[in-house]
Amino acid sequence: MGGHREKDEGDSDAALLRAVAAGDSAAMAALYDRHAGWLHARLSRRCADPEVVREVLQDTFVTVWRSAEAHRGEQAGGWLWTIAARRLVDALRVQERAARLETTPMDEAGAGHAAAAAAPSVEERVLAGLEYGDVGTALDRISPELREVLRATVVDGLTTRETARLLGIPEGTVKSRAMRARAELRAALAQLNPSPLGGPA
Repeated sequence: MGGHREKDEGDSDAALLRAVAAGDSAAMAALYDRHAGWLHARLSRRCADPEVVREVLQDTFVTVWRSAEAHRGEQAGGWLWTIAARRLVDALRVQERAARLETTPMDEAGAGHAAAAAAPSVEERVLAGLEYGDVGTALDRISPELREVLRATVVDGLTTRETARLLGIPEGTVKSRAMRARAELRAALAQLNPSPLGGPA
């Protein structure tokens, strides 16, 4: 809780992940102790259901245990958040589908309540929309480092400073990547949905 991740990042996180990849459960416990708190806090800001947050957090670390060898040396916090955000999107998608199945076209009154329960906030819908649909497809077309910045600043609502800390890059780099990411995303979306009135933007 206290001193957060600053001194513990970099080599020690990378060393822990290498140990986890080799099947070291003590390293896994250390990694969990170091990162679970802030991941839980950020997930809670994105999702109002504590049970979903707990499940997503658990799934995140199960994924880390299974695929630690896939970590390519990038900043561990950014890698963990990417996994957690994807798990959250999966959970929201399941909720959304369940809500659709529960409501029938004739059950108008119940539909509002089910939809509200399935998606308690607009932010969750935005998060889900950034993973699939046209925006998700467009996001896949931009480079991973630009995508990371967009997710941190737009999806997670982090400041430039928080994003820089999370991804382990300078604040100036965050700003320039965010500008490039938006431009590339606009271009990718325009290719997916060409305007019939081909006028200038």
